[in-house]
Amino acid sequence: MKKATLAVSLLCGGLLIMAGPAHAETVKTPVNMISADGVGQEIGFITFEDGEGGMDILVDLVGLPQGPHGMHIHQNATCAPAEQDGKMAAGLAAGGHYDPKMTNRHAGPGKGGHLGDLPLITADDKGGAKAKLHVAGLQTKDIKGRSVVIHSGGDNYSDNPPLGGGGARIACGVIK
Repeated sequence: MKKATLAVSLLCGGLLIMAGPAHAETVKTPVNMISADGVGQEIGFITFEDGEGGMDILVDLVGLPQGPHGMHIHQNATCAPAEQDGKMAAGLAAGGHYDPKMTNRHAGPGKGGHLGDLPLITADDKGGAKAKLHVAGLQTKDIKGRSVVIHSGGDNYSDNPPLGGGGARIACGVIK
């Protein structure tokens, strides 16, 4: 009897391990172009999915300028413009990079700085950006109620120039 009970326990445990974590979740976020005037047309989706040791990110966007673009999780669940230095700026109401540990450091994905630092995406010559990325240390529960912001330029993941030199915010999605 003990052998049968042990065998059933091992089988059930193996099935749970193969099924993955019970809390795994997928969040599909529509992304729109943004400007100082507000939120513009939808350009695709970014899907966030809990994965082993972190979060997988599936990017499927069109209409971006060709080249590399910084991408970050920002503190607030809005893509609205806000005033900066007397002028309206695209997506500024999204706030700063998600930094719950208050590191005040832009170091890159998994490098001990802002948890909102995500891998770069690159748009092809037709403006399309498709990628499957992974970032350690984040789960979908951490990013719900925030926004994902795409910047006009690349990101060197340092504080010089400020926030890695990604430039203006050009696209954004609210993560629900």
